[in-house]
Amino acid sequence: MTKVDIVTATQALPGKLFQSAQDKKHVKALEAELAKVEEGLLENLRFASPVADAPARYLAEAGGKRIRPLLTLLVSELGDGPTPQVRRVAQAIELTHLATLYHDDVMDEAGLRRGVPAAHKAWSNSVAILAGDLLFARASTVVAEFGREAILLQAETFERLCIGQLHETVGPQPGEDRIAHYLQVLADKTGSLIACAARMGGLVSRAPREYLDPVTAYGEEIGLAFQLIDDVIDLSPSKKQTGKRAGTDLRAGVATLPLLLLQQRAGEDAQAADLLQRIEAGVAAVAAGADAEVMDTEVAELRAHEVTAETARQARQAADRAVAALAPLPDSGPQGGVKRALVKLAETIVERKG
Repeated sequence: MTKVDIVTATQALPGKLFQSAQDKKHVKALEAELAKVEEGLLENLRFASPVADAPARYLAEAGGKRIRPLLTLLVSELGDGPTPQVRRVAQAIELTHLATLYHDDVMDEAGLRRGVPAAHKAWSNSVAILAGDLLFARASTVVAEFGREAILLQAETFERLCIGQLHETVGPQPGEDRIAHYLQVLADKTGSLIACAARMGGLVSRAPREYLDPVTAYGEEIGLAFQLIDDVIDLSPSKKQTGKRAGTDLRAGVATLPLLLLQQRAGEDAQAADLLQRIEAGVAAVAAGADAEVMDTEVAELRAHEVTAETARQARQAADRAVAALAPLPDSGPQGGVKRALVKLAETIVERKG
């Protein structure tokens, strides 16, 4: 793992939130464990065939925040800690996440992923899909080491990932609430795997059984918070913060929560209806070949609109529910330190800018 990758992964636990020497030592220990996870992750991405090897390693080598392995490592401290087995299961979770990115980019026709051309652009749709399949297979092989309960958890999570993607692709059914549908898609596509990462950390480390459901609920909620803050960040006016043009999703016609909330208000609010009409016209123009900057004014207006503030509030509420789910964990001793770190992780997710 490069130094840049380590810093990126531990941005979830920034130094300003860890003032004591003990907390800073904790962050250093996590950095060391994440480096071991990364090393093992890249090793798990080696395949005998060079035709498979290059595309399978492609996105992992492009970097990433590694939030899921970080969570697995943290939760493992409620039990035996980050043992080699815990590091292995953390790698399996990240392999699963990477696999979904290959498939998502094909379905979304994405041009870039993590600052590099998406795998289907570098190779082809077929190669990208098969690379994702290889990663799913390798993740399953790793999880199989940990017994029936871990295998079942992985399988149930995979099912939810697929259902979430299917529901997103098909869209809400007639009469179905569009916002409720969207939030469920986020829960299935993101919350489920983050919850799995937390539960696997407790399960493989042999943490007390009574802690497994609380950390699972915690993971589900921070996954939702993470995606809702992504909706806010997408509208960020600073390319330096996001690494892409403000409103990338909006310009592409992707329905995020601010847009769904605006649609909800448009029936009773003339200003919301006007902004929505201009956004829809801009999306159509961009789809027809117009420069994306044609929507700069509408992106800025949506960023400043109350619906974006409401999205941030809903992200905060999800983070608050995540913290509340941790109530059964001890407040003192080594396990209390884990609880404090998890609370700070939830806080940081909703405060991030990119």
